[in-house]
Amino acid sequence: MNPAAHRAGPAPDGPGAPGAPVAVVSGGSRGLGRVLVERLLADGRRVATFSRRPNEFTEAMAGKHPDSFHWAAADLTDFAGLREFARDSARRFGRIDLLVNNAGVLHQELFLTGAPARMNDLVGANLLAPMHLAQTCARVMTRTGGGTIVNVSSINAIRGYRGVAVYAAAKAGLEGLGRALARELGPLGIRVNTVTPGFFDSDMTADVTSRNREKIQHRTPLGRLGTVDEIAEAVLFLASPEARFITGHTLVIDGGITC
Repeated sequence: MNPAAHRAGPAPDGPGAPGAPVAVVSGGSRGLGRVLVERLLADGRRVATFSRRPNEFTEAMAGKHPDSFHWAAADLTDFAGLREFARDSARRFGRIDLLVNNAGVLHQELFLTGAPARMNDLVGANLLAPMHLAQTCARVMTRTGGGTIVNVSSINAIRGYRGVAVYAAAKAGLEGLGRALARELGPLGIRVNTVTPGFFDSDMTADVTSRNREKIQHRTPLGRLGTVDEIAEAVLFLASPEARFITGHTLVIDGGITC
């Protein structure tokens, strides 16, 4: 893909320049979020991200990009904290051009034995948290000329799997949210799309046994799991000017396993 397609807005004057577009990425300390943070910073964007605790990556980025990288501790179930993080990011950088609702929590358990508190937490982390971030960031975007929201869903939203009913329901809700927001926010210059990954190498699939991995690969027409970079490419494309006439779309990146 052309590197220019990764830009979330007009080209800045220089790396981390005051006029550079601003991206908010949830869960940017590892996995897909980390790759997105790296790619956006490399493209000269200013990036704000959060996770529950700092790590070597967030500390390295803060040292390397002191003027264009902002990290703060936040939890997906602390909705007031998430809204304050988004507002603080807007105050620091003066605008928000892109929100990537990347962070999520997967818990596998049979529905009949699931604790009500666990169900509430899963829906909160995977659906309500993106709602709060989207509303807060969209309010900023309306004051600065529009923007883009990309939600990261899961093929669990479109294909049933045993033991992930609550997670699947939350992700299906996230896809519905994206379509409704695209209709509502489009006239305000805000595009909203969803990336729905299949099985790819990540923290969530790290515990998949070699036997189950072989089964997944056998059922996937392309014969393998995806890579985190392939998912990142899709997110960055939907955030780019090349996708400026795409909104309300769900892009499934799964090697064909749901076809």
